[in-house]
Amino acid sequence: MKPRVVLNSVRFQITLKRLCYQIIENHNDFSNSVLIGLQPRGIYVARRIQKYLTEITGIKNIPVGDLDITFHRDDFRRRENPLTPSSTNINFLIENKDVILFDDVLFTGRTIRAGMDALMAFGRPRKVELLVLVDRRFSRQLPIDPDYTGKTVDSVASEKVKVCWKETDGKDEVVLFTER
Repeated sequence: MKPRVVLNSVRFQITLKRLCYQIIENHNDFSNSVLIGLQPRGIYVARRIQKYLTEITGIKNIPVGDLDITFHRDDFRRRENPLTPSSTNINFLIENKDVILFDDVLFTGRTIRAGMDALMAFGRPRKVELLVLVDRRFSRQLPIDPDYTGKTVDSVASEKVKVCWKETDGKDEVVLFTER
């Protein structure tokens, strides 16, 4: 199957900004809210959303952090090659805060489960919400459902979703393709 663009650059920006307005409806002045991106690629969603939230609301101090989940994954000992951890950068308290976790693609739900486990090492949030740019909804292995979804993609197991970011790939785009 030829790769199919699910979100082009223009729709990518529109989707992120729509998600911002949904977050604003639920978090108002962000005085008790923090944004945390799951490493490696959820950090791009969190940072871009924070940038747009600042532009839209004028609030300049919305905390954003990066969370590494490497050693909380249920498969990290089962891999042939050792995993290389990413960095965690959370320089604020999450105790009794409203946390929004960010990831680029929700597939089986295992990454989000690992993210929840890793998050609890930093305290007990009042509430945790999940925002994903792409939800592959028929592939879930765990009962995890996002609170905010940019795009829902129905795909078969042999298909992959790639989220490209200007910061790393030179363009903003979501592509569905078959791996050979």
